[in-house]
Amino acid sequence: MNNKTALVTGGSKGIGLAIAEALIAKGYNVVITARNESEVLEAAHNLNAFAPGRAVGIQADARDYAAQEAAVSKAVSEFGGLDVLVANAGVGIFKPVQDLTLEDWNSVIDTNLTGVFYSVKASIPELEKRKGYVLTISSLAGKNPFEFGAAYNASKFGLNGFSEAIMMDLRKLGIKVSYIMPGSVATYFNGHTPDDKDAWKIQPEDIALLVIDLLEMNPRTLPSRVEVRPSQPPKK
Repeated sequence: MNNKTALVTGGSKGIGLAIAEALIAKGYNVVITARNESEVLEAAHNLNAFAPGRAVGIQADARDYAAQEAAVSKAVSEFGGLDVLVANAGVGIFKPVQDLTLEDWNSVIDTNLTGVFYSVKASIPELEKRKGYVLTISSLAGKNPFEFGAAYNASKFGLNGFSEAIMMDLRKLGIKVSYIMPGSVATYFNGHTPDDKDAWKIQPEDIALLVIDLLEMNPRTLPSRVEVRPSQPPKK
C-alpha cells in the first residue's frame, strides 16, 4: 500500500478519522475533508504528527460538487494521484415525517446520497488511472426502516442502491466498489459525544479495520457489501 493516496470525506473525527489513521499506518498518503475548517486542519495536523507530510486536510462540503473536485485536485497536486475514495461524510436528522422541514430533508439527502455521488463523480478520472477503489459508508438503516428515520432511511436505502449500481458500472473501468453497512457505532454522529456507555457499540477503529481488509483483498475478489453489527447489544 506504500505511496498510494486516499481521499476520506468526513475525515475530521469518528469513523472517517479512524479510517484515515488506519490508512496512514498502512503507508498511505491521506487527504481528509470536512465542513468545519478548524476541525479538519487540526485532524490533519495530528495525523502528520504520527506520519509527517502524509496528511492534508481541507474544508469541503459534500453537498458542493466544486469542493469535491477541489479535494481530488488536492490529492493529485500533493501526492501525484488518487487510489482510494472513502465516501464517509454523513448527517442524521431524526423526526416524525410530519415534523421534518424541507431544510431537514434536503440536508440529509444532499449529504448522504447526493454528496456521495459528487465525491464519486469527481474521483472517477483519477481512480481509473490507477485502477482504484471506492468505499461508501452506508448503514444498516439502509435495509431496516425505523420510526423517525424517514429522511435517514431514504438516504441510506438510496446509497445502497447507488453503491451496487456503480459497482457494476465502474468495474468495467477497473475500479472496485464496496459499501459497508454498520449498525450502532460509537461516534460523534448527530451531535453525540462517545462515552463509557457506548462501549458495547462498534468502535470507529473496527470499521477502519474492515476498510483495510477490503483494500488488502486479492484484486480478483470483490466483497461488494459488508454488514456489521455489535456482537453483544444491551438487553432490552
